[in-house]
This record gives sequence, C-alpha cells and structure tokens, in this order.
Amino acid sequence: MTTSKRHYHITTFGCQMNKADSERMAGVLEDMGFEWCEDPNNADVILYNTCTIRDNAEQKVYSYLGRQAKRKHEKPDLTLIVAGCVAQQEGEALLRRVPELDLVMGPQHANRLKDLLESVFDGNQVVATDSVHIIEDITQPRRDSKVTAWVNVIYGCNERCTYCVVPNVRGVEQSRTPSAIRAEMEELGRQGYKEVTLLGQNIDAYGRDLPGTTLEGRHLHNFTDLLYYVHDVPGIERLRFATSHPRYFTERLIKACAELPKVCEHFHIPFQSGDNELLKAMARGYTHEKYRRIIDTIRRYMPDASISADAIVGFPGETEAQFENTLKLVEDIGFDMLNTAAYSPRPGTPAALWDNQLSEEIKSDRLQRLNHLVNLKVAERSQRYFRRIEEVLVEDQNPKDQTQVMGRTGGNRLTFFSGDIKELQGQLVKVKITEVRPFSLTGEPVEVKQALFV
Repeated sequence: MTTSKRHYHITTFGCQMNKADSERMAGVLEDMGFEWCEDPNNADVILYNTCTIRDNAEQKVYSYLGRQAKRKHEKPDLTLIVAGCVAQQEGEALLRRVPELDLVMGPQHANRLKDLLESVFDGNQVVATDSVHIIEDITQPRRDSKVTAWVNVIYGCNERCTYCVVPNVRGVEQSRTPSAIRAEMEELGRQGYKEVTLLGQNIDAYGRDLPGTTLEGRHLHNFTDLLYYVHDVPGIERLRFATSHPRYFTERLIKACAELPKVCEHFHIPFQSGDNELLKAMARGYTHEKYRRIIDTIRRYMPDASISADAIVGFPGETEAQFENTLKLVEDIGFDMLNTAAYSPRPGTPAALWDNQLSEEIKSDRLQRLNHLVNLKVAERSQRYFRRIEEVLVEDQNPKDQTQVMGRTGGNRLTFFSGDIKELQGQLVKVKITEVRPFSLTGEPVEVKQALFV
C-alpha cells in the first residue's frame, strides 16, 4: 500500500505525558510515510490522544469523534484511532459506542502504533489495552518545538490516590534505564535542542523497579542520582522535571537542584488539599505540615525558586472549614502558578462511589473563590521580577505580535520581548523586565548568550 500523499492529524488532550506520547506516535506515522496536516478534515488518519482525569475532557473527545464518524460514512478509507487514557479505560465499550472506530489503544501501546495500524490496514478492528511491558523508545518523536523536548523517564504509577484513574489506565511503574535516557538526551543535544523536561507521572518513584545500577563509577538508585548522571549532556542548557509527589520529595533532590547549574529553579509539586483529613481520604500519604516543610526547605536552598502545584476543590465530604484550610495554604505559600480543578468522579476510582458527593454549585463556588485568590497571589509573586534581568530561552515568535519573540525564564515564567525569531530561536537572552502580569512578563533584551558549539 502506498502512503506517499496520505496525511495524519493528532489532537491531544490532557497532561505532558500525553503530549510526549503524541510526539512519539507522530514520529511513528512519519516513519510510515504519512505527512502532518493541521485540518483533521483533510487527514486520512485521525488520532485522538485522550485524557480521563476530568469528565469534560472525555465528553469533548466524544463530540469530536461523532463528527469524524459521520465523515467516515462518506470516506470509508478514513482511519479513526482513539489512544490514551479514555481508550484504556473504555476498551471495547468504545467500539460499541462508536462502531466506526478502527483502533482503540492504551498509553502503554504508543510505541506499537505501526504494528497495530498494519493490522487495521489488513482489515481488522483492533483493541490494544492489555497490560504490556513498555517497549523502549526506538522511534524518533516528531517534536512540536525546535528548542524544548520531553523525555520520559518512568511510565505508570503505583500510587492509589482515591480520586485518580491514572494507575488504572497507565499501568504500574516502569523506569527506563539511565543509559537509554541519557542516549535520548545526547541525541537531542546533537539535534540542537536546548531544554529537556524529564517526565514521569510520579517522577520521584524513578528507579524503584530497577536493580541498582553502577554507571561510570556512579551508583544510580533513584531520581536524584539520575539528575547527577544526565545534567552534563552536551548541548542541553536547561533541565526541568515533573511531576513530583510530596511523599517522596527529599532534601537531597532539592540540594541537587541547587548544586546543578542546568537544573531550573522551578518545582511542580501538587498538594491537592490543605486539610489533613481530606489528604487522608485522598490517600495522599502526607500532611499539609510535611508539604509546608518541603517548600520551606526549597526556599532555604533557593530563595527565588518558583513553585507550582495542583489543587482539587469539592472532594467528597469537603466541609467549608476544610476548604478554608486549602485557601490558607495557598495564602501562606504564595505559588507562582496553581492548576485548580473541581473534583470530578472518575470510573473505577473509590471516591466516585462514596455517597458524600458535593453539589456542582458548591464545587463551582469554591473553584471560583480559589481561582480569585490564586490570581491575587500569582500577581503578587510576579512583582519580584520587575526591573530584574532574567535569562530567557527563546522558543518561538509571539503569535499575537510578530515583532516579538517569547520564551521562559528559569522559573518558567512566559516572557515576551522584541526581536527576530530567525536570529534568536534557541538562544539564551538576558532580558530586563519592564512589565509584569500575573502569568507573563515583557522586557527588553540586554544581551544574547551565544550557545557554544564545540
């Protein structure tokens, strides 16, 4: 079968893990001879990489699918794929709901897309949701950026938070070997990427399932060891990582981040609730006091570090007083960024079956109140950047103003300044901040740090 002028389109919902999976699957499709197209209505293969963390993301998938299923009646050789967490959760039930689907595949099967598609092209309707050992990344992902890239270090999650569907859909923890991670990073360095974000659903669990390794005289047992092992990859100027779990977050990791010049001073550590009773009901395994101690320790080593987190309001049984404990935590800590969500019951999770669910009105009211406080605190935190000189890695042109480029500070604050993207993309530029907003900054370039090519 020739695929010389066949096109594909991928729509990605949800987290960074999904974005990384989509880049890998795009790489597979391009290896097979498909070309990317922006408009799904011109594509021969349409892939929805789905998220099941919240109900609205799931409903959106069904509405997109409905439109393409209709189109398939006019264009029978259209290939429809649902990948990711909804696929894993629903499995064959998805085919009953949308019989036009050709392939339903869970996140663990991202690297098997070629084999699965070949089976589809042979006339089969395929469901791949069985638990597998993830095949090492051998495909070349199609990276959406020319400057920054994701690198998975651990798949899956062994935690059992009572609200979370991730362990059911992404499987048990599987760490990649340190040498495979470093090899992927070295290749990215050779290709001119300047920043890598190491990814894991629970990145602090890295290495627990690996026998202790000794590489180049170093013992590698955990995520902190991995950071020391990969921080000096040539060409990579910046390192980030996500997502951390407060239960496993150690002072040794904080110390490593303070010591290693390439590791950005930005930590993403979800707290979910500021109330100990609720944290216990969520099975999070820490108290708000422990969470506060982690932040205090980070600020002792790196007073200027930016901290972002996730929080849930309206968890089953949450009282007004318990919600106020979350507000108090947000008030006291002063986050640089906070992803907030109203609790959404997910299939197959314990909390979804409890009879103390809160009304949508209460959830919506609490979410608004929390967001209002977050906006105030984030605006306050932004003030510290005014008139400072920050180093910004230029990623792209500002889509709203072609005379400006945009990038991020080490603390992950989006920053705009005037410049030519052709000259500046991938450069680290010193920028004097002239304007602060809650979630972004504007400044004037002071000097460009040319990357050294040896």
